[in-house]
This record gives sequence, structure tokens and C-alpha cells, in this order.
Amino acid sequence: MATDRGAGPAGERASAPEIPAPVAELLATLRRGGHSAYAVGGCLRDALLGRDPADWDLTTDAPPDRIQSLFPHSLYENRFGTVVVRQADAQYEITAFRRDVSYTDHRHPDRVEFGDSIEEDLARRDFTVNAMAWGGKPGQESRFVDPHGGREDLARRLLRAVGDPDRRFHEDALRMVRAVRLSAALEFEVEAETVAAIGRNAELARHLSGERIAAELIKLLAAPRPSVGLRLMERTGLLAVIVPDLARQRGVPQNKIVGEDLWDHTLRTVDAAPNRTVVRLAALLHDIGKPDTLTEGHFHNHETVGAEMTGAFLTGLHAPRVLQERVAHLVRNHMFAYQPNWTDAAVRRFIRKVGPGSIDDLLALRAADNEGSGLSAEAGLLPELGRRVQNEIAAHAVLGRNQLAVDGNDLRSELAIEPGREMGQILDALTERVIAEPALNDRAILLELARAALVDASTGALSGRTHEAS
Repeated sequence: MATDRGAGPAGERASAPEIPAPVAELLATLRRGGHSAYAVGGCLRDALLGRDPADWDLTTDAPPDRIQSLFPHSLYENRFGTVVVRQADAQYEITAFRRDVSYTDHRHPDRVEFGDSIEEDLARRDFTVNAMAWGGKPGQESRFVDPHGGREDLARRLLRAVGDPDRRFHEDALRMVRAVRLSAALEFEVEAETVAAIGRNAELARHLSGERIAAELIKLLAAPRPSVGLRLMERTGLLAVIVPDLARQRGVPQNKIVGEDLWDHTLRTVDAAPNRTVVRLAALLHDIGKPDTLTEGHFHNHETVGAEMTGAFLTGLHAPRVLQERVAHLVRNHMFAYQPNWTDAAVRRFIRKVGPGSIDDLLALRAADNEGSGLSAEAGLLPELGRRVQNEIAAHAVLGRNQLAVDGNDLRSELAIEPGREMGQILDALTERVIAEPALNDRAILLELARAALVDASTGALSGRTHEAS
């Protein structure tokens, strides 16, 4: 890997970051063109931590039109001074130096003013560990620019706002949510005055769009221990603004772990869940309906209420429809009670109700719920149920209409049943019979059962009798 390394001030060569070859070439092109150029922000932070940066951001004193002249096939289509450049089959963002301006909506600058120096650009950034740069002016050695002590905070694993934290959060309220997310993702402590400023400004989070909150929440849930950030959200008041129904869990009693309440249970469950977005979201929201259903120490039907609340919350975040439905489905079904005396037919009905594509996620959620309750992940005989489910799926058990030996065309051609409600009811009834007795999945037998249903006009139910051939 080619690197852009320079001596810089004494002692800085050894700690210089590894710069990927395409990024080094972009920096070199800008500097050959007569401009200062630096790698900046989270990519530099991650590189110094030994993490693989998701992307590399560059900044320069060149205005956008000059950047485009140096990179002819680049794209400039926003008002924030960022030009997208393609290099070695990847895209990189190069942004002109900017300076602080007013933020009336607590999210976006009222206008963009291009700055003159890297120090001025770094002064407007969110946290000190994101306010470092590596690069230099034309003809100079590459060096670190770290006016706010970012490398020292990085070594201390400390997240601290640049300058006045109240001002930083008034400028962009999303920085508060990003702080709690980064504290969990990086496993950093948030500096005390920065935490206090989040508490003072938490209400500003009401200005944030659902999409931005959803993006940060999903990243937070991907952290090694999401509870680190979630506890900070609750403690600072951010949770009450972003997910008020979860904030209401604090203080709700649970007969699970001594001294812990419903919020503690939720946090334990989230940490125990596998790092899959659907499962961790379901773990976060699985008991969201409990405060509204608490009656005499019981949470009657909380899973159904919780599923509706989950759908409403994710809709408000403008989450993708499929994500809304999958998470709400897991919340709705997480209270199943497996018994070893379940018949194979009962297992098949369970698979049909949950859906083969959601079984693994539901079992993972229930295992996490067990751990969140102070139990073994295997409580409730989950491994046994999992084996039985896999056996049925491996045996290609009939679980839905599309696996029947007959379909609507057969019913129409053989029995003159027209598409509509009656046909649907018969197909559903046939499916139930085959789930109970797989040997009935034969075209001739199913047509006879369907014919019997037509004859039994008084109830419309399928006859319990089977064909002699069965």
C-alpha cells in the first residue's frame, strides 16, 4: 500500500497514519495544483485507532470549481462545497475549507462560507477526535494538524466537543445523537461537560428528521454494547425526545433481576441480541407495550400492543416498509411458549405462523430476552424447538398454499370453483389439513376433500374423513 508520510514536527513520523494509495494520489494532485490538502475527520480517527475507515474525506483550500478542474470527471451537486471524485473504482468526497456560520434550524448552516485555513475548518467540527487533519501545503512535508487535542483525547478514549459544547449542539442537534452513538461504537467515555451540554440541549433533537435519527439509531445498535449509548441517551433526556415510549420504561418493575427495572431488562436484551439490525431493533422495542398494559403486576397482551407501537415508531422514522413489518412481526410473536409435548403438526403450525424467513430471528430474539431476564439463553427449550423446526423445514413440510398439490386453477377446472372468498377458504382449509397430515398432499385426495367441503354447505368445513387411498 502506498502511503503519504512525512516527517512533520519531531516525533510525528512514527505516528503518521497509513493513507491508502488512491487517497494519497488525490492529496498529491491537489498539492501539485498549488493547494493545501488534508485527510480529515472520522477516517483519520479510525485509522489511528487501527480500525478500517468506512470512507476517506479530504479537505482543501481549493474552491469547488477548482477541484473540478483538477478532477475533470468529478461531480458537484450540493451547496456545501463538496465535490465527489472517483478514484480506483471508489468515490471520495473533497470539501473546500469552511468557516462557522449561523444554524437557524439546529441542523444545517444558513449559508456556506469557504474558509482560508485548515485550523478554521477544524474549529467548526463536532468532536476533538474528528477535528484532526493530516496533509499539508504545496511543497511542504505532510503533518498532523491537531489544534484541539484530538490525539490526546483519542489516547484517553474520550469524546469531547470542540470548543463550547452548547454552541456545537445548537448548531447541529444531530451531534448529540452522534455523541451517544460514537460512545458505544468506539467504546469511549463522553467528557463530563459534553454530557451536561447534551442534557441542557436534548429538546433540540425534536428538530431532527426521522431518517437521520433512524440512521444513527441503527448504527448505535450495531455497537459491541449498544447499552452504553442507550443508557447515556436515557440519562441525558435524549431518549425521552427520540423514543418517549422507551423512556417510560425507567422505574417500571420487573420480577426478573433483583434491583433492575424494565429499562434495565431492555438494555440487557439488546446487548445479548446478535448483531443483526432486525433482531436488535426488535430487542430494543420488544417490551415497548408494557407500560401501557401494566395491570396488577401483569402486562396483558403487551406483545400485540407493542407491535402496533413498534410499527408507529418506525413509520415515524420513515424506516423502510419491509423493516417496519419484520420488526413488528418479531415483537408480536416473541411471547410464544414451546412445550416438549408439541406434536410435529404443532411445530409446523408455529413455522407457518412465524414464517420460515423469520424463525431464526425470532428464536434469537427469544434467547436474548431470556438473557435479559437473567436466564440461560436456552431457557424454554429453545434449542430443542430450533432442532424440530429445522427438521420440518429440511423435510420440505407443507407450510402454505403454494406447496399444496392443487392450486386455484385445479379447483376451477375440476370443481368449477371461481376465484374469490370461497376458493381462498377452501385452499386455507386444505393447507391446515395437510399441515396436520402431510400424507394428504396428493392431488386426487385434495380434490376429494375440496369436493366434500362444497357438499357440506351447512358449515363449509372440510370433512374430517380422508380418501381410502390415504
